[in-house]
Amino acid sequence: MQTTNTPLPNSRLALEFELPPERLSRAIDQAVTRLSRQTRVPGFRPGKAPRVMLDRFLGSTAIMDEAVDQLVEDAFREAVVEQDLSPLTTPEIEISQREEGKPLIFKATVQVRPDVQLGDYEHFAFKPEVQPVDETMVEKVIEELRDSQSSLEHVDGRGAEAGDYAVVSFVGTRDGVPFPGGSSERMPLIIGESRLIPGFEEKLLGQAKGEKREFDIVFPENYQEESLRGQTAHFSVELLELRAKVLPEANDEFARSVGKFADMAALTAELRKQLEANALDRARHEFADKIIEYATGNATLEVPDILVEQEVDVMQDEMRSALARQGISEEAYLKVTNKTAEEVRQESRPAAEKRVKTLLVVSEIAKAKGVEAPEALVQAEIDQARSRYASDQNLIRYFESERGRSYIRSTIRRSRTVEQLIDEWLADHPDSPRIAHIEEVKEGSSVGTPSAEAAASVGAADPEGVTPQEAPAQAGA
Repeated sequence: MQTTNTPLPNSRLALEFELPPERLSRAIDQAVTRLSRQTRVPGFRPGKAPRVMLDRFLGSTAIMDEAVDQLVEDAFREAVVEQDLSPLTTPEIEISQREEGKPLIFKATVQVRPDVQLGDYEHFAFKPEVQPVDETMVEKVIEELRDSQSSLEHVDGRGAEAGDYAVVSFVGTRDGVPFPGGSSERMPLIIGESRLIPGFEEKLLGQAKGEKREFDIVFPENYQEESLRGQTAHFSVELLELRAKVLPEANDEFARSVGKFADMAALTAELRKQLEANALDRARHEFADKIIEYATGNATLEVPDILVEQEVDVMQDEMRSALARQGISEEAYLKVTNKTAEEVRQESRPAAEKRVKTLLVVSEIAKAKGVEAPEALVQAEIDQARSRYASDQNLIRYFESERGRSYIRSTIRRSRTVEQLIDEWLADHPDSPRIAHIEEVKEGSSVGTPSAEAAASVGAADPEGVTPQEAPAQAGA
């Protein structure tokens, strides 16, 4: 097999193939065998119909079409392996000669992984920055724990204050006439959180349970209901219920209630220990981000549009999932933001391009440093996906496919590469803080993340390129 490669703009490659006549002849014989088994020709058992009968039954070009399709696919895959190519798309095939007794000549044009020219990624001037833990931070966590253990108690003998939990009934009118949405028999609210019309809750301060008040409110010019913008409404409000949040005292009994702590001193010591561990873990992640940004900024490459568009698809799916978790539909989000789906998509392109560039650069560093992802670890991630997404067979099929395995493998390699860069820097700087993860840099899951779920949802290929098994060539005229 003879091949000639011609680089094209935007990381495209044209491969010209010339296969010897005897190889085409073998492919024709194999096509006859396959089609004979698959085709029911009257008077012949499956697999026994001769070529002449298949030509009459299927048409004069059917056998040649079958032979050329398979031969083109096989030849392209061989070239991918032999030349260590990283195709990003299935190739566009143009056949210039396909005659028995003559060489098969065709051209395959394909988008390939772009050439990445690495700059410096190890000799940076910055270092990890660990935020010190002080008493204020510990006290804040204790206050959050107290808040989680709080209770609501009825308020007697005083009026409403900011932070109180209240239930009110109210009737809103304009020119003496109630307006839609302006009344409620029981409206729960936390005074001071501005859940209602701006200025409404301030009018309730000092109001006692059972007391009725009347006041006017001017709706803001940007109010969601257009007909009420800038309008004055009169409200009659009765305070039905009033409760205050009561926090437990920060004493030894409280410490024992939140865990196996003998007293407040033990709880405080454990909280400080956790905060310090979290600070080290956060410092490592921030340090990793700076290293990646430094390496990406020093690298030179041309990011193919196809990868950017794919990453935009992933980001769009991430956005839809995030909105769904908040109970918001994409249509509602577009209405609130006053944007079209295409406008949101275009706004995400710069971030998508940056993400793709980062993935390609880190992958190239992994290649330069010889970082690999053990197949046992890849399989473990697939097993985890089967368990995690047991009710979603589409996600499972993606992670089990060659494309999904490639995604997992590349994700692991990139993660290990960044961790190796950090550890190597730490080894060269023994005076630096020991910024290990809380679990000593334990391998993280590559399938249990929003990005992984989005990639699986859209069937994304990894920017490193697809495997030869994923890049079949389809013969064209």
